[in-house]
Amino acid sequence: MQKKSSVTYFRIILLGSGNVATQLGLALRQNGLHIAQVYSPHSKNAKALASQLKARPVSAINKIEKNADLYIIAVKDDAIAMLASKLKLKDRLVVHTSGSVGIDALKPASENIGVLWPLQTLSVKRPITWRKTPLCLEANTKAGKSLLEKIARKVSNEVVWINTEERRLLHLAAVFASNFSNQMYVIAEKLLKKKKIPFTLLHPLILETALKSLDIGPVAAQTGPASRKDTKTLKKHLKMLSDDKNFRQLYLSISKSIREK
Repeated sequence: MQKKSSVTYFRIILLGSGNVATQLGLALRQNGLHIAQVYSPHSKNAKALASQLKARPVSAINKIEKNADLYIIAVKDDAIAMLASKLKLKDRLVVHTSGSVGIDALKPASENIGVLWPLQTLSVKRPITWRKTPLCLEANTKAGKSLLEKIARKVSNEVVWINTEERRLLHLAAVFASNFSNQMYVIAEKLLKKKKIPFTLLHPLILETALKSLDIGPVAAQTGPASRKDTKTLKKHLKMLSDDKNFRQLYLSISKSIREK
């Protein structure tokens, strides 16, 4: 007796080959979903990701299937509208993966549009726990909502429906919480390198700060010289930053923000 395949045959077309496309594509396949094609204008990139997903690579718009169940546009934000304008898919479900781009950017592509935004920082070579990653969804039709819900729940237990305005605010908050926090690590590492002090010494502090904020809340977790209004230490730090105006101004601005909380 022939063994049944575990792959769910929704036919999915993945448009993109970067961080989000790679991680999301792998997550979909690992959870039993079928990626039929991978599109990228760069054939090398399309072939590389398609190989991982057991899909067919496509590097020309006119070679993209017209009758798939779902089309996922996972490209840079400023490329979404242009790519959507080249797709004429009638009532096929087309979604993008951006936190900041409105759903209406997809209107040229189809009557049936939506958003599948993973609220997570994604990099090609670093796997994440998809079951705990919030997937923020939006759709403009009942059929689209039903299909998107089914597919999202195969990947994550954290599925939420939010509109474009809410998603944009959440994206802004995510930039502060993730991108800006990471830039602080970049600066800290650069400061330490001047004296060849290993950044690894800060690892326990970084982890505890994050865990404490989640445990007792960011406001209660705040410590440091600005929080306790330690003027002497603030002045010492500013003097140490006198040779870098950008870092010095950043230190001043953030310290002021903390004091005024």
